[in-house]
Amino acid sequence: MDCITGKSPGECNGDIDAQRAESLTNQPMLRNETKEQSENCSTNGLCSHEILHDGETGSQTKAAPNRIMRKASFKLSWWCKGDNSDQHKHDIVSFERGNITAAGRSSKQISLKWESKPQTVLIMTKPNSTSVRILCAEMVRWLNDHKKLNIYVEPRVMGELLSESSYFNFLHTWKDEKEIMSLHTKVDLVVTLGGDGTVLWAASMFKGPVPPVVPFSLGSLGFMTPFYSENYRDCLDSVLRGPISITLRHRLQCHVIRDAAKNEYEMEEPVLVLNEVTIDRGISSFLTNLECYCDNSFVTCVQGDGLILSTTSGSTAYSLAAGGSMVHPQVPGILFTPICPHSLSFRPLILPEHVTIRVQVPFNSRSPAWVSFDGKDRKQLTAGDALVCSMAPWPVPTACQIDSTNDFLRSIHDGLHWNLRKTQSFDGPRDL
Repeated sequence: MDCITGKSPGECNGDIDAQRAESLTNQPMLRNETKEQSENCSTNGLCSHEILHDGETGSQTKAAPNRIMRKASFKLSWWCKGDNSDQHKHDIVSFERGNITAAGRSSKQISLKWESKPQTVLIMTKPNSTSVRILCAEMVRWLNDHKKLNIYVEPRVMGELLSESSYFNFLHTWKDEKEIMSLHTKVDLVVTLGGDGTVLWAASMFKGPVPPVVPFSLGSLGFMTPFYSENYRDCLDSVLRGPISITLRHRLQCHVIRDAAKNEYEMEEPVLVLNEVTIDRGISSFLTNLECYCDNSFVTCVQGDGLILSTTSGSTAYSLAAGGSMVHPQVPGILFTPICPHSLSFRPLILPEHVTIRVQVPFNSRSPAWVSFDGKDRKQLTAGDALVCSMAPWPVPTACQIDSTNDFLRSIHDGLHWNLRKTQSFDGPRDL
């Protein structure tokens, strides 16, 4: 299928929109491979990222008999709610190998339609939960017996299920980091059983393209988990049949640049975050001192407890607690939220998605700062060190129960009890 610009699919395949290539090449960590990828991408909307060749089955994994493990194909299209005709719908690009990357973005709803039947699913679960373990075993049996799917689980889950019964011998898992890096070439669908933390963990498994994620709510927080576990058969039936509405949840790509680094090859590997990256003062009694730049333009000097750079999906997390706004997850932007700033006029910002933000610890800072990524992998930033963040080209596509807007509004009503109050009495004083 041709892309929106009329180019052939081969011209549209790639990882990064050509319009963003210039700004992305300013980032030291994005090397020659990023430049090569940016040459073959649609200048409008969503691009396909082709990984597998026809017939590739993943030789390192022992497949169940008579099941060829090949990526399912699908396509994404914009759609208008309430319009039954195709007049206002526009197909963007056909996804021949099931990998998603977002270049240009739109506030319209996005629909996913399978063009070939999904064959492989990955199930990721919340650990140390008896109810989740029971549900996982039940779901695995149903998917194997009734849907005839290839099923991957985490090594921990594999051990738990095999300890219960040898029936689960058909399951697949991975052994090392190399096999994890190739998961996106084998998995058509990811199912998470837990809360938002389980979705974050699943997203962190994929350093590049992410398969569509179906999040079931079995945790204490549910801003990203719209599906109820009691109805998992009907939900998965609907998802596997398609089409379904999805939310493309943007991620931030973060690089820590050490002052001692002499060139880009000495810098640390990039980290992708789905919620936020936080720079704070740690155990120091001194205020954090951070110099902030946006596309090489000076923004401000942060003095306070720290700074949060958040995605719009993370707007209902730490950023919200620090005074940031709630933002629809498909709004393309980066939230710039100070933590307990020393200045009362320091209000949060929402910056456009295409900018690159640089946060540096100045040489005259009294103490180092600490950076954490989605609440994990805490690292120290000493004087001269910097953190560089920009929008990652690979979003996390999560399935919606209804659509992205309805699911978002329901989550803030249910999760935060947003603007709930007693209704004012009608028998009070009235104007005459």
